[in-house]
Amino acid sequence: MDRITLAIVDDHPMILEGLKSLFSGDVDRYQLFFFTKGEALLDFIQENRVDVVLLDIVLNDGSGLDFCKLIKQKSKDTVLLGISNQEERSIIFRFLENGGNGYILKNADANEIVCCVEKAVAGELALSRKVQEIMLTPMEAPPQLPRLTKREQQVLQAISNGLTSADIAEKLFISVITVETHRRNLLQKFTAKNMFELVKIATENRLI
Repeated sequence: MDRITLAIVDDHPMILEGLKSLFSGDVDRYQLFFFTKGEALLDFIQENRVDVVLLDIVLNDGSGLDFCKLIKQKSKDTVLLGISNQEERSIIFRFLENGGNGYILKNADANEIVCCVEKAVAGELALSRKVQEIMLTPMEAPPQLPRLTKREQQVLQAISNGLTSADIAEKLFISVITVETHRRNLLQKFTAKNMFELVKIATENRLI
């Protein structure tokens, strides 16, 4: 087998030492380089070939998500594996979208980490077992937004503009009691605790 140039980027000394001991035993297979900053690796790959990078997602000098994209721009053949405690599906997806070839959680055992590196070198998508479980877990369906009548939409827009019930009643030519009824109905439809939360939900869902 060809020797693999493996760069490990992590600003936690214990993690670096652990990964160093994991791969340093096979000197015929791995040539190792260690970095605590993403920028240092970017400088290194300008002048040196790197086959595989184990890249932490949270670094002192930036996000591994951004460094992943920058590394791929400078060296498209370099295999990039995220190694992190970040378990959010959105972060895993973003890393892969930015050119990553796999993702490993730091609680993976030693054999699993080495196996993922070898799989990635072979051209396969390399995900540790826990990451596979996260990716295969069905996402919850987004909550259904309530249907609003034309009048409710008008009242909601007026509330978001900071108008009082009296102002809204005058503007829409309806009674204050009717406005208050619409307010209560809107709170119930959106299961909002107060008007501030109501406007926040409506704004986030682009209803106003």
